[in-house]
This record gives sequence, C-alpha cells and structure tokens, in this order.
Amino acid sequence: MTQNQTPAAAPDSTPRPPRIALTTYLQDAKWGVWDAQAAVLPATYLEAVVAAGGTPLLLPPIGTDTSVLDLVDGLIVVGGADVDPGNYDAEPHPSTRSQPARDEHDIALTLAALEKGVPLFAICRGAQILNVALGGNLIQHVPDVLPEANYQPAPGVHGEVEFATRPGSISAELLGEKASAPVYHHQILDRVAEGLCVTAYATDGTIEAVESTQGSWALGVQFHPEQNPSDMRLFEGFIEAARRYRDGEPYAGRLDPSTEFKPTEKSWA
Repeated sequence: MTQNQTPAAAPDSTPRPPRIALTTYLQDAKWGVWDAQAAVLPATYLEAVVAAGGTPLLLPPIGTDTSVLDLVDGLIVVGGADVDPGNYDAEPHPSTRSQPARDEHDIALTLAALEKGVPLFAICRGAQILNVALGGNLIQHVPDVLPEANYQPAPGVHGEVEFATRPGSISAELLGEKASAPVYHHQILDRVAEGLCVTAYATDGTIEAVESTQGSWALGVQFHPEQNPSDMRLFEGFIEAARRYRDGEPYAGRLDPSTEFKPTEKSWA
C-alpha cells in the first residue's frame, strides 16, 4: 500500500433486518387527483413491523406467486373483508361482504408459509383465513350468537377485548396469562381446523387466538395488535421468530393441544 492510499473499508457484518411480507387490499382508493384501484394497506401494520425491527414488503392480491416466500423471513396476513363462506361450504349471510380473489391469494400464501415453515402472523381476517385454509369454519355474524357482543361498536371504531391465554403457548409467552387488545370484526372462528389449537379465549367464549400444533411459528389473532402502538409484544415476538428463521435456526416450540384449556364455555354452544 502506498503512503496516500486509504485502507479498504471492512465489510459490514451486521445482519440485515428480517424481511416481512404483508398481504394488501386491492380496491378503490384516492390520492391527489386520482381515483382508481390500488393495492393499499393501513400504515399501522407497516409502522408496527418497523418498530419491532423488521423490513416490510407488500404483496398485492394479484399475480399470486407463493415462491416469493423464499425471499422473506416472515408473512403477515392482515385484516380486511369477510372470508367468502364458499371456502367452507356455507351460504352467505346477508351481512357478509367478501372478496373471493383476495381469499384465493391469502389462502395460497398461508398454506405455503405453513409448508415452508416461514413464521406466520395472521391478524383478524388473517386468523379466519388460517382456520378456513386448514378446513375450519366461521360464524358469519357475531350478533346472531352473541347479541351483547361489542366487537364492532361503530363503523371505523375499534372495540376492546379481554382474553385469557393457554399456558405454554406463544400467546402466553408474549402476553402473559391475561391481556386486552383493540378489536373490530363481526365474524369469528367456530370449528377450529385440525393442526390448530385455541390459545386465547374471551370471557364470552369467543376464540381470540389460535396457533399451529405442527412445529412452525404460526399465530392467528382475532384482534388488532397493530392498533396499539404502546404494546408491540406480539410483533416483537414475531420479528424475533423471523430473525431466527433468517439465521437458519429451527423453531423449537411445539404446542401440546391435549392440555386442558377452557376458561369459559361458549355461550352459544
């Protein structure tokens, strides 16, 4: 090296942040002078991923290609429209508003993530997609079975749900024995699919969380953790699982569905 040469910079050995794919909506939107269909997603999801240490990547519900999961470290299936009841052989309720093309997209990605072992965080509609994709079904309209429920108090207004968690679950590890969260839905899980286990119940018997029993990090929640920026515990746990997946560390947890967990009876059973 000559006297006026500067040493080459050492390569940066800092690991990249986990890459997190998120599903999106394809629907009418307005921006500037434009009014057209667009792939959109509430910023709260993106902000939660970034706050927890991940890099968000958006997947529009068009041109579905499940091999994109080979490029990421985790998948979030987000909330939104009702799941089409045709996916679980039911007739539509008068209140059901579905987007079948989006269902196909989200179900394909969900099943691919489970098959590949990609960490999966399914939120609200996402939890319903997870259950339906594996053969479960839904109650299409909560007021039909729980008239007193307040899970969708007014258009665009979130309610609040309190729930208890199953010991030994991801939910309990991250949230403790009991927790609360923002909620906004009018459909709920009914028959839980094989391969899933209920890991949180509301006091009225509503299923608030399910997890995989098949050896991969997969959590579905009926509530909306992205709407509570002061509590990032679920996102932080998910990003940590994605970080370990990025680093090639196999997921060590396997939930035992045989353990007793029934804090309350379904009031509509």
